[in-house]
Amino acid sequence: MPGRNNLREAIKLRRMAEAVPPAMDATEAALAAHERDKTLTKHHFEPSEHPCVRIEHLMKTFDGETQVLTDVNLTVWPGEVVCVLGPSGSGKSTMLRCINLLETPTAGHILIEDKEITGRLHTTEVNKLRQNLGMVFQSFNLFPHLTAKGNVMIGQTKVLKKSKEEAEAEALKQLDAVGLLDRADFKPAQLSGGQQQRVAIARAVAMHPDILLFDEPTSALDPELVRGVLDVMRDLAENGGMTMIVVTHEMGFAREVADRVVFMEGGVVVEQGKPEQVFDHPKNERTAQFLGSIG
Repeated sequence: MPGRNNLREAIKLRRMAEAVPPAMDATEAALAAHERDKTLTKHHFEPSEHPCVRIEHLMKTFDGETQVLTDVNLTVWPGEVVCVLGPSGSGKSTMLRCINLLETPTAGHILIEDKEITGRLHTTEVNKLRQNLGMVFQSFNLFPHLTAKGNVMIGQTKVLKKSKEEAEAEALKQLDAVGLLDRADFKPAQLSGGQQQRVAIARAVAMHPDILLFDEPTSALDPELVRGVLDVMRDLAENGGMTMIVVTHEMGFAREVADRVVFMEGGVVVEQGKPEQVFDHPKNERTAQFLGSIG
């Protein structure tokens, strides 16, 4: 019976939420994260710094039955590049979508700059949050009726309330940075998949977010188009000074560019560490199996 099933689902979700402890105090959480992460990342951070992203006991269940995230705990530091690996269905993309509330967490806590975003937020608060959280999707998500320049401008004018002149100057700057200045007046249908993804990256960077999320940005591309996108991401990681969380299957990119590699399976973080630690000396048997199967 639908009514009874809905009641059972509501009770189950409430119990899950009630079982999660409150979010840690910001100072205590930062101290604990510093001690834990200082040997797990190549990124340097000061003892007085706080993580810019803090995930505690994150859970996500779909339809009250399918539990995709079981108990995710992760901290990310300002300016750090974190690559998240794992088999399909491990919860990588769901975790990323929870960070900017494209998916609503079932239980647990996500804090951005020590401000909790999980719970009941007003639409205006969510929109303000997303201004500081750029996202690049698998499928580009460009507006087909706008040019490349128009796609990079629209968020600036609609969300940041920039003038057309300011937005255009920024759009051209970012398109130049991804090697597409000569395609500024082309519409998406006139661009290759790789070029469309580079426009999507330019659009995200043009908003000057504090944190940039990438959800398998090369998975929808033909192999010969992947390199151009990875080159743009590599340049951002090395020269942009931006915090980046990258869900990817590109192992070479993760090994070369990441400060920290995170391996997920079964809705939890199984292992994390510096790239050379995870790739060359994995501590968890499942990590070793996964990397061996794709190596």
